[in-house]
Amino acid sequence: MAKYYQLSTQMRVRREITRTIFRGVFRIFSKIKITGEGNIPSQGPYMVVFNHVSIFDPPFVLSFWPQQLEILGAAEVWNRKGQGILARIWGGIPIIRNEIHRRAIDQTLNVLRSNLPLLISPEGGRSHFPGLRKAKTGIVYLAEVSQASILPVGVTGTTDDFFQQALQGKHPGLEMKIGKPFSLPVIVKEESLPPREIRQRKADYIMTRIAELLPATYRGYYQNYSLSGL
Repeated sequence: MAKYYQLSTQMRVRREITRTIFRGVFRIFSKIKITGEGNIPSQGPYMVVFNHVSIFDPPFVLSFWPQQLEILGAAEVWNRKGQGILARIWGGIPIIRNEIHRRAIDQTLNVLRSNLPLLISPEGGRSHFPGLRKAKTGIVYLAEVSQASILPVGVTGTTDDFFQQALQGKHPGLEMKIGKPFSLPVIVKEESLPPREIRQRKADYIMTRIAELLPATYRGYYQNYSLSGL
């Protein structure tokens, strides 16, 4: 497959050093549990979709994933103190939220066309509390155009007070559950529905697959959603 998106050796080395440091920090300050690694595709492009509670869950997933993930993140993160430094060290694709950011979309599609895995939050940002928010529909466009499989991940323990708990010696538990890869569903009576509703139903389906991996207190907006209701 032709490479549409390539990283320098320097960037790959920098990322691996960063991953090693974060894995060490997380292991020192918390109890780690990861399940479902066998569900990770061995080849082909795929999108890792996760619940985004705080600034801690992206580093947690990136550090313990068996391979380096590209990441699509809010553009403003690159300009924040602390977070911005980490974003620039890792790289990734900054996207301007709530508008059609063509450059970011093209870069993201190039990542997937290059057979590389991508980390993305369908919620479009942090919830700041353990509860899923209603999904944005951009994830559906990326999945339809790229035909990449979707891999749901449920993360618990990465609340805003995680670091405070850790410094107090409480060793909070961090858990990552990796579900089975899937493709977008065919919506019942799709031909009779407006495109916006179809996209939202498909985005909701993605979120429901994440919700299945989370305890009830983390499901939020998708607490009562059913996969069979699509």
